[in-house]
Amino acid sequence: MRRILLLIIAAAVAAYAGWYYWNFSQKVSSAPVAELLPRETIFLAQMPDFNRTREEWRQSDIYRLYSEPAVQDFLRKPLDNMPTSKALGTLQEIEQLDPKNAFFALTSISDSAPSVVGGFRFRGTQEDAERVIGKWRAMLLEQRPGTKGEKLQYQGHEIDVVRATPFTLATTYDRPWFFAATNVTELKTLLDRVDHRAKDSGETLDKDDAYRTATSHRPSNYAAFFYLQPKAFSERLAALRAAVQSSPTPGETTMLEKMRCIAGSSRFENGKIRDVLFLGMPKLETDGTLNRSSLTLGTKETFFYLAMLLNLGEKMETLNQAAALGGAVQKVFQDLATSGIAADDWKAAFGLELGALADWPSSAHWPSLLLTLPVLDMAKAGKIIEAFTRADGGAIWTQTEKDGVRYFSKQSPGTLVAITPTIALSDRILIAGLNPVSVEEAVKRSTSSSSELADSQTYMAAERLLPAPTNFFSYVDTALLYSRLDASLRPMLLMAAAFVPAIARSVDLGKLPSPEVITKHLSPIVSSQRYDRDGYVAESLGPITLDQAAIGLAILSGVGTARQQAATGFGSLVPSSSATPQPAVSSPSPTP
Repeated sequence: MRRILLLIIAAAVAAYAGWYYWNFSQKVSSAPVAELLPRETIFLAQMPDFNRTREEWRQSDIYRLYSEPAVQDFLRKPLDNMPTSKALGTLQEIEQLDPKNAFFALTSISDSAPSVVGGFRFRGTQEDAERVIGKWRAMLLEQRPGTKGEKLQYQGHEIDVVRATPFTLATTYDRPWFFAATNVTELKTLLDRVDHRAKDSGETLDKDDAYRTATSHRPSNYAAFFYLQPKAFSERLAALRAAVQSSPTPGETTMLEKMRCIAGSSRFENGKIRDVLFLGMPKLETDGTLNRSSLTLGTKETFFYLAMLLNLGEKMETLNQAAALGGAVQKVFQDLATSGIAADDWKAAFGLELGALADWPSSAHWPSLLLTLPVLDMAKAGKIIEAFTRADGGAIWTQTEKDGVRYFSKQSPGTLVAITPTIALSDRILIAGLNPVSVEEAVKRSTSSSSELADSQTYMAAERLLPAPTNFFSYVDTALLYSRLDASLRPMLLMAAAFVPAIARSVDLGKLPSPEVITKHLSPIVSSQRYDRDGYVAESLGPITLDQAAIGLAILSGVGTARQQAATGFGSLVPSSSATPQPAVSSPSPTP
């Protein structure tokens, strides 16, 4: 009996020990990344599950479009002309590791070098992981002549250090984690936090109020996440401003200095991509609401619509004094000031909501663009427009009036596309466009209480996918846009291929997929911004998001500019910075 009792006690102790070890190892392996990083971390990028994200990507609308046989057939020739890449093999190796909680963090910035740490949890044994990671480490040693490697021992961990002055990379394992850092001391501190030896448990990123605020707006099922603490940059900016200003204005702060944190996340949702951008900062708008009054101008041919609060009156004095603007823009504001147009005049004349629409009828070769502003005082608004036309030096503006609406038109010099800038001013709305016909038609629609765009099923279904906006909203019908681009550009591309044989060596335009193949995978891109408790939340949803589209256009613009410089032979004479486009705003910033 005693022997049986001892066996039961031994089994219980063993079970408890096993449970404790399993629970401890699970706690360590699943510890939030923020618990491993210092409180002053400047930037963090994180992907919770690489394989799950890649599988969700393969179910997305944009990947299904890429997988279409007609698209693959069209892409085969340009892809064959590209140099062989090792990216596919690297992706397969990453899949074998099954990375989870992968992260990259900038923990500090010094004059010597930034301090960066990163890592991920891996599947399998350390030996399995080293077979892949060791290959990457060896490639690094081969690619940088003079690189030296050494091994250090720290608290039972072996640290591999690769040095190529001034570059240092230290890597180690703490199963099931792999860690890397550009600073050996930083890596040791990270290991202390993982192994619970650190004495500064209250000084980790997860205890920071700004970080906690940012993550409160992060969805639970995100595919990727980033966090930025602007404090380090805003402090340097403030010091620079103090150095160049003899007497800084009391209380003067920039937009960056007002931001407590910036965070963003992406996830897949029914085949679409959804981005959430959070700007932790005080609310800038003191009044005004976004009612999307310009929506009545939309038609069934409208592929782009935007409405945002833009209190330009608040910024007129600043714009008048901004020497950095230069050129025509600065001259316009200077002439407005000379004409006696002050900020109070602008605020009395116009409302806060700026609207923009783009229509592309099937009968037109190119789209028409409209800009709108609500009119509060027609007489004061008329004085501002008259001052604006006078400030347009050398141009001849004609004025007409029809049904109580004043029209201002200017004939531009002859170009490939005829442009006649036109401004219509009524007692309710200002409408500016590129030709008088589209502006007059918009004026007629502005008196209607209904809207073809707002009543369309496509628009209504897209609008319901995001929360109601308070200061920004945009809508892009990508299927309609692509179909119109295809109809206008396909004949031009085919003609260009016939006269420029070099094009045929890179791409077979005869295999360009039909628009129906493309548009069946395209849905609207919709974006909404609101102020929520402690900051601005901007959400975007679509086959790609507004942020991604803006970044893609910026990259294409940069590539096109670089190629143009190379083709003309002036690339070596132009500073590289001039060939770089200004970075696109991934999400609309709060507008005062």
